[in-house]
Amino acid sequence: MHQVSAGFVSGAVSGVVMGLISDILFRLHIFKSSLIAIDGSFLLRTLKLKDSARLCYATGLFIHLITSGVFGATYITGTMLFGFDGLLFGLVCLYVTILWLSMLFIAMPIAGEGLLGRRSGPFTWIEQFFLHAVFCAIYYLCLRWSI
Repeated sequence: MHQVSAGFVSGAVSGVVMGLISDILFRLHIFKSSLIAIDGSFLLRTLKLKDSARLCYATGLFIHLITSGVFGATYITGTMLFGFDGLLFGLVCLYVTILWLSMLFIAMPIAGEGLLGRRSGPFTWIEQFFLHAVFCAIYYLCLRWSI
């Protein structure tokens, strides 16, 4: 259970950093979207709640924290179930690549951003690649430190 908890915390930390970098680069007009804002507005729209900037960012950060933690725990659980070494950097990279592709082809369209996040801009897929590379590096380092 310790490893699953370490996976959750590592994922959550990585996801929050990823989300904050996304938001900072959005505010600096380098990125065309903020993951925190996308997550928050999607949840508020789904629950049919009034969208305010403060509530959007609070819910977006929370959603990103939880989903990243779950993805982190899922990775460790999967490696334990299948007998893989969860600390192999290549395996972490493969998993995060699958997460990146899932975001582009599943999560972004569901959130209303279109395939590859095109509603936010033509280079959203590159922005997401950068953010997932950051997630991958931080997740791996957190795992190495905690397991």
